[in-house]
Amino acid sequence: MQLKSLNKGRFSTYWQNNNNLIESVIKQCVVETKIVDEKSILFRQGCKVNDLVLIYNGTISIRYEAANGRRFHLGTLDCDEHVLGEMEFFTGYLCQFDIIAEEALTLSIVSADKLYQSLIEHPKLALFFASAIAFDYQDTLDIFLKRTLYSICYNIAFDLYQHHLNINPVSSFQKNYLEAERFGTTDRVYRRAVSELVKLDIVEKNEGKLEIKSMEKLKEFIKCKDKIPY
Repeated sequence: MQLKSLNKGRFSTYWQNNNNLIESVIKQCVVETKIVDEKSILFRQGCKVNDLVLIYNGTISIRYEAANGRRFHLGTLDCDEHVLGEMEFFTGYLCQFDIIAEEALTLSIVSADKLYQSLIEHPKLALFFASAIAFDYQDTLDIFLKRTLYSICYNIAFDLYQHHLNINPVSSFQKNYLEAERFGTTDRVYRRAVSELVKLDIVEKNEGKLEIKSMEKLKEFIKCKDKIPY
């Protein structure tokens, strides 16, 4: 979740007026600040989360690996006062994802014990967490549902359209096999889906980067939800 004031939702005005309280309480719970190297694993899937992490800026990636070896990557996220581990803090569940530093970055360790006490002393803070977690939950669930119910072609096209509108919270990878994982598939199937979109004159590759070729065809393709089996 993002520590900065929420600029949307039912409580947006309230948070904007109380941003200083939220930030000051969270910062009082920080017990350590350190630098981690690129590709460091901040949280490991299946492990217990003892404390939360606050990242003011820097890029991370989020991935899930199934027991059969298949991986799903949510993509990369450019942090801007992001708190990680908040879900596990409330549920006590083991970490659901690997959280990886995509570059060397500075992070702060937020004590779970201190945060627990702060929530008791400042009940308003719990409402902030509830609001922020609700947004993250619905955004993430929307990604999962589209990846599950629509074809790879549709998801690639829809992802490009979201990036065009600058409303996609996560970014793409440069390497094909990582992009394939972002759409929950294999490199071979991903390349086949891209080839179909190229044949339809919807996208094109420019210096190895996938770009929209025809916005009109892209919108029509998304609207029809496509019938291509990839």
